[in-house]
Amino acid sequence: MKKLKIADGIYMISMNVEDILFEGIWDIANGVTLNSYIVQGEKTAIIDGVIGWDGVPETLYKSLEEMGVDPKSIDYLIVNHMEPDHSGWISNFRRIKDDFTVICTDKAARMVMSFYGEDRVMVVKEGDTLDLGKGKVLSFHPVPNVHWPDTMYTYERDTKTLFSCDMFGAFGRITGHFFDDELTPEEKEFFEFEGIRYYSNVMTTFTPSLRKAVEKARTLEIKTVAPGHGQVYRKNPQKIIDDYYRFSRYAEGAGKNEVTILWGSMYGMTEKAVDYAEGILQREGIKYNKLEVTQESESEMIATAFKSAGIIIAAPTYEYKLFPPVAAILNELGRKRITGKTAFRFGSYGWSGGAEKELKQIIERNNMKWDFIESVEFEGAPKEDDLKKVEAGVLKLLEKMKEKVTE
Repeated sequence: MKKLKIADGIYMISMNVEDILFEGIWDIANGVTLNSYIVQGEKTAIIDGVIGWDGVPETLYKSLEEMGVDPKSIDYLIVNHMEPDHSGWISNFRRIKDDFTVICTDKAARMVMSFYGEDRVMVVKEGDTLDLGKGKVLSFHPVPNVHWPDTMYTYERDTKTLFSCDMFGAFGRITGHFFDDELTPEEKEFFEFEGIRYYSNVMTTFTPSLRKAVEKARTLEIKTVAPGHGQVYRKNPQKIIDDYYRFSRYAEGAGKNEVTILWGSMYGMTEKAVDYAEGILQREGIKYNKLEVTQESESEMIATAFKSAGIIIAAPTYEYKLFPPVAAILNELGRKRITGKTAFRFGSYGWSGGAEKELKQIIERNNMKWDFIESVEFEGAPKEDDLKKVEAGVLKLLEKMKEKVTE
């Protein structure tokens, strides 16, 4: 665990976690940090205590003691969000100290009881405060459905620090630089994508609620944003707030000036057209991401499609329907409520078509409202005339997606 001072009387404990599936689903290629914060006045509060991923809290206790904080001196456990990566040590802590109080929202209180049998809880609502002494006053601000209904912000008035839990977080392990003003250009690029991966994989289903959480953050005077995952923003906290608003726009069809190709091919016929389309994108100087659906993780495909203003779906007909791996990722994009993308599909068929029918069913069933250029289908290998139609479709896509481009 890494131990850092955030401000006077405020400290962070952070640990990297790797080789896991986040929420039991999402592949995290580059790991993730789990951050916990200690606020000391005359009394001490710990916010979102983190433990070893194996569920052993001794690493947390040891880190506290190394910082000069006796775990038995902790008066309050503030649970901004009840998900076990933030709260899984509560029952163990009760065995070494019996008189602490859990502070959380009413919805979190129900889950603290059902998960851990914990009933010594102080329920807080919007604007409630907790005076720790020595000028440290915490206020509480529920932000429901970020991304669970129980979530809240904790705000420290003296240092103007926002403890935002999952909001304003990012995937990606941190090996050296924990603050935004320390990041190298390479690290900034790395965390830009890891922030997008985090938002698209974990948060995007709840984009309307996240918009409200962004607006609530903007009502507070903030000098530091201290999230539950990722780096701390102390130089320019407004950046991550603005980034999250930008990500919310990606969920509704906007994106970077780039195209993501989601493709699959049974016998190389559709792949021939993919290669041709790739050449068109190269000729036009457009950045693109080429992802073969059978070779990529869902996490990567969702994040990459999410951030792109244009999508190319290249997939053949398979048993009268859309090539199954492509159908699966489109269904997941729909379940995540990634709407309004500008898209173009082409693909081959053998004895019969059918892919186009299922594509439309997926889009309609998930209410995705994607704006499609007319699809191109060809029997067997694409002929010269088919490739000309593919080129025309790609060029129409590039023209139409200009309306959605935002950086």
